[in-house]
This record gives sequence, structure tokens and C-alpha cells, in this order.
Amino acid sequence: MPWWETVLFLMAVALAIWGFISLVRFDTWVVTRRTDRRAEDMYSNYPGLSRRQRRVAQQHADQRHEHEDA
Repeated sequence: MPWWETVLFLMAVALAIWGFISLVRFDTWVVTRRTDRRAEDMYSNYPGLSRRQRRVAQQHADQRHEHEDA
């Protein structure tokens, strides 16, 4: 391999490492930044599962347990 291919390869590796670190740093900043929003404020319109949703979930769980026992 000629010397210039080695230099290009090392530059590409360094660029890839720099890009990965920059991406991780940006994601960390987005996830950990301060905010004034709270879960209570964001989800106040969703009080919980309705009776119908609870019944469907229970039926699904029962079917899964029956399938596991067989």
C-alpha cells in the first residue's frame, strides 16, 4: 500500500471517530438539557387506562398464559 493511501485511511478513521464523538456529545446534550416541562404537565390529559383497554390487556395476558402452559 502506498504511503498516501495509508495517510488517507488514517484521516478517514480520524474523521469517523470525530464524527461519532460529536454525534454522541450532541445526543447527550439533547437528552440532558434543562427544561421547564414536567411529565405531569405533558400528560395531564391522559388519566390512565380506560376500562376497555384494561379488559383487552387482561384478555391478552390470559391468552399468553394459556399459550405458555400448553
